[in-house]
Amino acid sequence: MFCGNLLGVSQTNFVLPEHKEYDKVRFQLIHNLIVIPVEINGVPLSFILDTGVAKPIVFSFLNERDTLQINNTEAYLLRGLGEGKSFEALKSKNNIFKIGKAVNLNQELYAIHDASLNFTPQLGIPIHGIIGFDLFKDFVVEINYASKYIKMHKPKNYKYKKCKSCEWVNLEFYNNKPFLNAEITLHGKQIPVKLLIDTGGSDSLWVFENEALGLYEQDKYFVDYLGSGLNGSVYGKRAKIDKLKINSFTLKEVNVSYPDSSSIKLARRLVVRNGSVSGNVLKRFNLIVDYRKARLILKKNKLFKEEFKYNKSGIELEHRGELMVEEEYEGNFGNRQMNVDIIRFPSYNFQLKPLFSIVELRKGSPAERAGLLVGDIVLNINNKEVYQYKLHEIIQMLYGREGEFINILIDRNGYKMKFKFQVESPLK
Repeated sequence: MFCGNLLGVSQTNFVLPEHKEYDKVRFQLIHNLIVIPVEINGVPLSFILDTGVAKPIVFSFLNERDTLQINNTEAYLLRGLGEGKSFEALKSKNNIFKIGKAVNLNQELYAIHDASLNFTPQLGIPIHGIIGFDLFKDFVVEINYASKYIKMHKPKNYKYKKCKSCEWVNLEFYNNKPFLNAEITLHGKQIPVKLLIDTGGSDSLWVFENEALGLYEQDKYFVDYLGSGLNGSVYGKRAKIDKLKINSFTLKEVNVSYPDSSSIKLARRLVVRNGSVSGNVLKRFNLIVDYRKARLILKKNKLFKEEFKYNKSGIELEHRGELMVEEEYEGNFGNRQMNVDIIRFPSYNFQLKPLFSIVELRKGSPAERAGLLVGDIVLNINNKEVYQYKLHEIIQMLYGREGEFINILIDRNGYKMKFKFQVESPLK
């Protein structure tokens, strides 16, 4: 009956059951990215919720044809951020998507062939794909970063609540992607900017350098790895701006990145765009996103005053492979009821645990000066086995307080080596 009702309502959109006005879905917030549960053709998966993507993308390490039963495919070439070439993808129709109680019975997707396009190593949890516009166009979507849930409301009956502490922001759309107008204070000058709203980016703010507009940094910056796009690694400058103003909300000393022009050729085709506002800014608000009425509502949350920090170690880690670990636990021998003493003795389990490897190392950073190298496998940090941490917990340590020491044990080509260094701000 449920499927029959859906067929009667829509075959190309996400819809909720008739008796539900909204549905609430919990998410994980990993390195400022929203990771939601998505079911495709009956297979439960984890997707990044990305306002900057038009159609869902599925990564090929799933062996998508067999696992997801993807049919009706056509070959396409796609391109995103990064310096790599375009990559092949299969466009597929008639897929059943389910997010909470919301269902789409005829969803298009792109399945990427290249197994190297995989964001799981960077986040430390399985990431199977990305979804954005096709969900936001069908609902009024609340994103509660503080409590880590989204609510999908039916647009027809949604009523806005009175909120004195909220700000209403008008949206503009280009290629089905949402933009807002903001103001940057840089070099003592207030500069109006148009920014893509990018929940699929973990940084604070990306700005496209433009000396004519005053959007540049020549003095106080450092060159760094900015992240991975669909076309490979992105590098550029990192710095600070004095202020970011969105309507009446003002954030101070905000992290800003200026990506290399070679990595953002596609993004710069839209000449009115000056950059992106991403997860490390957006998470400081709870949002109501209404694509149909082209509006965004912002309300400050408990994360608003959180300090903007940079990685003070220079290390970028990824989950690379597994380690066989022997774990001891306490076993029993004997039976009290049979008048036999219970003897406790050690027993052992063998389990696979994640390995973390250094994949990028900032030039001149404390970690590089200490002697660490790209490719080193991290075994122990501050006298604790690395597999006892989650990846985002390790990353927090690398963003620690100025002057803190990090003791690290690594494996380099089969040899174990110890290093010690103090974290320090890369901006002098």
